[in-house]
Formats: sequence, structure tokens, C-alpha cells
Amino acid sequence: MTAARVFIQTQDFDLSAEIAALRAGDARVGAVCSFVGTVRDRNEGDAVSSMELEHYPGMTEKSIEAIIDKAVERFGIFGARVIHRIGLLQPMDQIVLVAVTSAHRGKSFEACEYIMDYLKSEAPFWKKEQTGQGARWVDARVSDEQALARWVA
Repeated sequence: MTAARVFIQTQDFDLSAEIAALRAGDARVGAVCSFVGTVRDRNEGDAVSSMELEHYPGMTEKSIEAIIDKAVERFGIFGARVIHRIGLLQPMDQIVLVAVTSAHRGKSFEACEYIMDYLKSEAPFWKKEQTGQGARWVDARVSDEQALARWVA
């Protein structure tokens, strides 16, 4: 049985515990790379008091699993774990964890960035910010699309 790789949840996560679970029992691992995204208190020049994240259950997990499968094939990583929170979050809260293991650091760094770039652009999440001007949906950034484009070659 394959260990779970994708978790969509409302509760926070413990980075140390998640990395330990990802590495557990795999003596091949020579590198672990992780990225943790957090809620900022500003966006597009406006103060942000909270962010609410929604997703499409079932489709979201399937989409992220496919991204991980592509990263395994492309970079030869040993393992990956993606945790993405949903629900109401406050500035400084953790939103997302992407962690990967491999034999060497180069492939770990690349795979982590690859997964995150695809996650930002392709996974079905919707984000709504609360600002002093009211609620607004967060659109994809041009910079996210540019980051994704470098992997399409």
C-alpha cells in the first residue's frame, strides 16, 4: 500500500512531524526539500485581514496526485507530501506544505519548486481575501503563469 501523499484539511500542520513521516524508513533519502506558504497581511497594496480557501473535493486531490506523479517521473524523487489547508485563515497562518525526498539536493529543490508552481496554477482552489474595501477573489498572478511556463519544454 502506498502512503498518502495529499492532504486537504482545515487544521494546521506540524512541519517537523510531516517531514519525519515523509522520510520514515527510507534509507535512500539524502535530501529533503520543503516549502511552506503562509497568509500575508497585504496583497496588491491592500491590508488583508483574512483569507478563505475553497476547493473541489475529489478533483483537487486527483489533480495534486497527478502533479506529484509527473514530478516523480521527471525528477526521480522518492517521496512527496502536499498539505493544503482550506477554510478561514488569518495572516501568518500556514496555508500549504510541499515536501519531497530524493537522493541528492538538486532534484529535491527542482521537484519541490515544480510541484509548487503547478499547485499555484493548476490545482482547483479558490481564494477569497477580506480587505478594508470588502471581499475579493484572488486571481492567478502573471508571475505564477510565467513560473509554470519554464517547466513546459
